[in-house]
Amino acid sequence: MKNTVLKYGIYSFILASILFSSALYFGYALAFKTHGIIGYATITASLVFVYFGVKHYKNHDLDGEIDFKKAFTIGFGIASFAAIAFAVIDAIYISTINPGFSQDYIAHEIGLLETEKLTAAAMYIEKKSIALRSEVFESATIVFFVTLMMVLVVGTVISLLSALTLHKKQE
Repeated sequence: MKNTVLKYGIYSFILASILFSSALYFGYALAFKTHGIIGYATITASLVFVYFGVKHYKNHDLDGEIDFKKAFTIGFGIASFAAIAFAVIDAIYISTINPGFSQDYIAHEIGLLETEKLTAAAMYIEKKSIALRSEVFESATIVFFVTLMMVLVVGTVISLLSALTLHKKQE
């Protein structure tokens, strides 16, 4: 099991690194909404190795039978590699490559707010909320852990789906 998680985890790490770095590099001038869509697409694509890793282990090491717990454990282990890749790259990007990301994000969100018809008090509250949320981007460590958790949530869902589709009760 360890070898399968390591092998497919490394595949997932490499694919996540390539896809996310490419998305950041080529999508630099795109809108924030488009960045979000591309980000989740790259997360999902890099987690494809979860399914293939569980399937490989089931077919090559367990003669076609795997229980749900073992399938989920393998899937989550593989997903952890992708999560680490995304978290490291995102922390480096926000702290070193594009340190002005927080300011750009605030400006974008405030621009969206100004198109809405809010009272002065509501506008003040919303601006404060945006400022508080953007403080997350000021620390590379916090960015690392937030991104790690976000990818692990998607990885958990994909691991559960893989375990559900591939598990076979042993009789």
